[in-house]
Amino acid sequence: MALVAVVAMLTGCTEDFEASRLSDLKVSSSFVTISPDGGSVEMTITANAAWELTDIPSWLKVDPTSGEAGTTTVKFTAEKATKAQEAVLKLVSNGIMQEINVKQAIVEDDSEPVTVAAALAMIKSGYEGSAKVKGVVCKISEISTQYGNATYFLSDDGSYGKDNWIEVYRGKWLDGESFTKGDEFSVGDILVVRGSVINYNGNTPEFSQGSEVLSIEKSLIKVDSLNTEEAIAVEGGDITAYVTNKGANFSIEIEEAAQDWLFIKKIASDSVVFHATANAGGDRNAKVVFKTSADGKDYSSEITINQKGAIVDATVAEFLAAPVGDSQYRLTGVITKVAKATYGNVYIRDYTGEAYIYGIGAKGDFEAAGLKEGDVVTVVGKRAEHNESPQMAGGKLESSISVTTVTIDEFLTKEDAADVYYRVSGKIDEIDNPTYGNLYLKDGETKLYVYGCYPGWGATGDARKNFLETEGIAVGDSLTVIGIKSTHNEKAQLKNGIYFSHVKAEPAE
Repeated sequence: MALVAVVAMLTGCTEDFEASRLSDLKVSSSFVTISPDGGSVEMTITANAAWELTDIPSWLKVDPTSGEAGTTTVKFTAEKATKAQEAVLKLVSNGIMQEINVKQAIVEDDSEPVTVAAALAMIKSGYEGSAKVKGVVCKISEISTQYGNATYFLSDDGSYGKDNWIEVYRGKWLDGESFTKGDEFSVGDILVVRGSVINYNGNTPEFSQGSEVLSIEKSLIKVDSLNTEEAIAVEGGDITAYVTNKGANFSIEIEEAAQDWLFIKKIASDSVVFHATANAGGDRNAKVVFKTSADGKDYSSEITINQKGAIVDATVAEFLAAPVGDSQYRLTGVITKVAKATYGNVYIRDYTGEAYIYGIGAKGDFEAAGLKEGDVVTVVGKRAEHNESPQMAGGKLESSISVTTVTIDEFLTKEDAADVYYRVSGKIDEIDNPTYGNLYLKDGETKLYVYGCYPGWGATGDARKNFLETEGIAVGDSLTVIGIKSTHNEKAQLKNGIYFSHVKAEPAE
């Protein structure tokens, strides 16, 4: 009985000691559960001394991770989960340690994946949310080992055409892991992808960042490489595709639109030689599909063969009327508005109309060239479209003319020069020849004779005539024109004026 009493006494002392120690460090909960969709959960830590949280995993953000004596609210935050995650954090204060368990589960999904076509129909009907899609990789933009993600496209048949694909934007690899090799999958492979789908900017159906690959089925046919990364020359020539085929019934399909200029020249066991004829038009390309089959399944791999073309010199109106495609167009016009200088997004106008140029050169090139509103530029690029609005994409600057904005008084002090352009504004004081727009501009008491006001850059012949009447420009209106300084009969003038803008005069009361 005495021994039992001693043991009981010792046990009671230990419990009192532990209770006392734990009262120095308390948490509102030792278990933290975060939603699979991500979010934040808060808990409180009450300590009699400074404390610190350790063993925090990379997927979990904790704020703050340490504190002083007193009660502190701590927030645990995680992104949307692509797999189940858990961690055991250590809370230490004055030699006392407690464990905090943090878990984030995912909702198990046993549903069958839908086709790309079905996913596109869902997205276009306004659906945004979780989806599981099975498709063939038809294009790869990037597999980044630096950032561990990939951007690529899926379609049902492996082709990359208009309105038949869904983009996987910066998706993760199997089980949400990062890409580490850069060749984890290829065009033609069949993937099942799970993530959140959206219609980005209303015209790009995609899996938003953070999707994961659930499974992969390697294609039995693959184009390993082309013998050149460059396009076939405008004069025509050969290009060789090196192919690995592990199936049967090997076939090749050249899209119908290209069958009049691209031909199969030779087929070997591991390669196909294509020949392109000379190209008298703009840049062009052809989709070529390699097909095989095995065990009742069809497999395909698609490539695009490009050929350079002649650059088409066009007016703005001709460019706007051209179809979207890879043909290159050369436009010359006055910069009427700078939408974004960093990327060279501008509007240019000639005598036939105005076009939006979505980028002149690379980032910073426009500013480095010192270009500005009023300058005359010649750019080359493709006819593109955004939200059903035409534009030039990938514009390259070929040449430019700097235009200096001056007052009429300043203009009259300049030397005559046929290649130096000025932008001048004033009020129309008199119209001398309405057919060609010969007129007088006045600024204060100073007048300037403008020998011609034409509808825009590039106007010749009859295109120069009757612009003032067509636009309703009259005496009293404010007018801005671009032209050169010249002298006629010892009288200074602005020659071959190019219309820039005008403001109608206020009606008389």
